[in-house]
Parts: sequence; C-alpha cells; structure tokens
Amino acid sequence: MGDETVRVWLVDRTFSDDEQNIIILIYATPDGRQYFRKERALTSFTGDHRETTAAVDADPKNLGRVEDSDERERYAAEATRIAEHHDPDDVV
Repeated sequence: MGDETVRVWLVDRTFSDDEQNIIILIYATPDGRQYFRKERALTSFTGDHRETTAAVDADPKNLGRVEDSDERERYAAEATRIAEHHDPDDVV
C-alpha cells in the first residue's frame, strides 16, 4: 500500500452464495460513497482465528463507488455507528 490510504469501516458481513466457506466483508467510508470488499476463506469453523476489525486502511485504488443512493445511506449510517462505538483496531 502507498503512503496514502483511506480509512473504511465495517458495514456488512455475509457468507457467499457462490462459494462455500467464504465470508464477504464490506467496509465503507463514513459518507457511504466508497466501499472496500474483502473476501476471506474460512479454513475451518473452529480453527480460523483471523480477526475482523472495525476499520481497515485501504488503498484508494481498491475502493469502489456506491452508486445506489439507498445503499449509500445504509453504508454511511453503519460506518458512522461503528466509528462512534469502536476504535479502528477493535475486533467486531
């Protein structure tokens, strides 16, 4: 990652419909206009100890634009809520 990153906050966590044992984490900017998608393969249900943090710092080149206004509002509300209640490194 370069020197400049964008802090994004966890707004959604779902299981993939297409792949077994894949978790999809969506992080978004507090204004809900940009998002970062992170996929994580679960190696086992009991042995996978990777933590999901409240926020990550993403390379701006890896951010997508949120075009849907309802989704943008939902992401903004959730990112703001998480940011108000958690430090970036908190496990959520």
